Amino acid sequence: MKTAIIGGGVGGMLSALYERQRGNEVVLYEKESSLGGRLNFVSKDGFKIDKGPTIVLLPEMIYSILEEVGIQKDEVEMIRIDPLYKLQFPDGMEFFKWSHIEKQQQEIKKWFPGEEESFVHYLNEMKWRFEEGKEAFLDRDFVRKRDFFSPSNVQTLWKLKAYQTVKKQASRYFINPRLVEAFSFQTLYIGGAPNKSPALYSLVPFSEHHHGIWYVKGGYASLVSLFEEKLRARGVEIKLSSEVSELIIDGKRCTGVRAGDNLDKVDRVIVNGDFPLAERLVTSKQKSYTPSSGCLLLYFGLNRTYSESSVHQFLMTEDFETHMNEVFEKKTLPASPSMYVFHPSLIDESLAPKNKGVMYVLIPVPSNGNVDWDSIDDYVDERIKELEERAFPNLREAIEWMEVRTPKDAMQDGLYAGGSFGIAPTLMQSGVFRPQLKPFQYENVYAVGASTHPGGGIPIVMQGAKLLNEYIETEELVQSW
Repeated sequence: MKTAIIGGGVGGMLSALYERQRGNEVVLYEKESSLGGRLNFVSKDGFKIDKGPTIVLLPEMIYSILEEVGIQKDEVEMIRIDPLYKLQFPDGMEFFKWSHIEKQQQEIKKWFPGEEESFVHYLNEMKWRFEEGKEAFLDRDFVRKRDFFSPSNVQTLWKLKAYQTVKKQASRYFINPRLVEAFSFQTLYIGGAPNKSPALYSLVPFSEHHHGIWYVKGGYASLVSLFEEKLRARGVEIKLSSEVSELIIDGKRCTGVRAGDNLDKVDRVIVNGDFPLAERLVTSKQKSYTPSSGCLLLYFGLNRTYSESSVHQFLMTEDFETHMNEVFEKKTLPASPSMYVFHPSLIDESLAPKNKGVMYVLIPVPSNGNVDWDSIDDYVDERIKELEERAFPNLREAIEWMEVRTPKDAMQDGLYAGGSFGIAPTLMQSGVFRPQLKPFQYENVYAVGASTHPGGGIPIVMQGAKLLNEYIETEELVQSW
């Protein structure tokens, strides 16, 4: 059997490894000149920094899935980060998040006296919610919609209070608005607003404390070279700079894939890409989707490191709700945004020349708003000034080079509407309402990636590839009967 994988992102590469493990011939098409998709590096003059994802969650899930495709734990070195990160507010308050329970209680008591016991209550209840939610939603597909609406699943949904938002659920445990923010803003990791994302995604802030935040030595994107090495060693044919223009359909099956002047006969197709765009390749019956938020990204090569900083740091705005409203409702450039800063050189000297460092700044912005992304030099300059004043003295003098990436660049790279995280994690784009692993009318065409179930984020996309493998194996077993 010959399987075509269209798209060389994490979901596509893992699916190729699963397919090859079952003995199938595999050809992987990637329209860019390298694999990785969102998971890649920005490299220049001996510096490199992750281009996209940086916060590593659910390490055991990652290791478990890698082991399934024959990649051993000692091939991927992870470093645990604790404190997890620092939240710095405009008035100078610096609130640290910890996975160490006692230290987190002490930090809450320091800044929010009287709420430290609420944190323990939060952990106890959220542990149960995580276990229930993972089993009910992350560990299964919903190709058959009735599986989602089974009595047990509906009961689980009700118990998890999935009808609430992440912000609403956080406010059940905490009183101070800043503490509510600290336990709900993490929906931005997958491009959703805390006051719009269903409570199922409260599993993300809980996971930070329960499973920790980790760093992949060499950068998250170093996984790509490892995957590529395994793919080539196992005989997967990789076609780079090869954009698929057409699927050849015969009845209810896809029989061929056309890329450029080449037409390959295939027995199975797995589409890996931003689903709303990939869908156009397969069918003319396209749905309307809500994109995730976009990102304004600043990449820096520095002549120094900031030892007093943290690997992960959030410069919070005084009015977080207004920032979210500007991004998700008004779709305008936020006047006073929160900013996420990633400074991995503090724990990884391999990313820059000796005594130098790299830094990455992410500003949540609208994906498909009416922003002139070609005229933001002054806006970027204002953000650098703010970074200098609040956390990184003389940053401008330390910058050897800078690259700026906007939602316009993301759109040109094939991300739907310029959203950085696939489709948004809204209620009607989650669970059964999200594109599934077999979303088309054809018998042998499947999908995997951030915009398909179970959702975005590297470990969850990896979980999607695992679910797809299990689904195909079950399907083949049924057909053999």
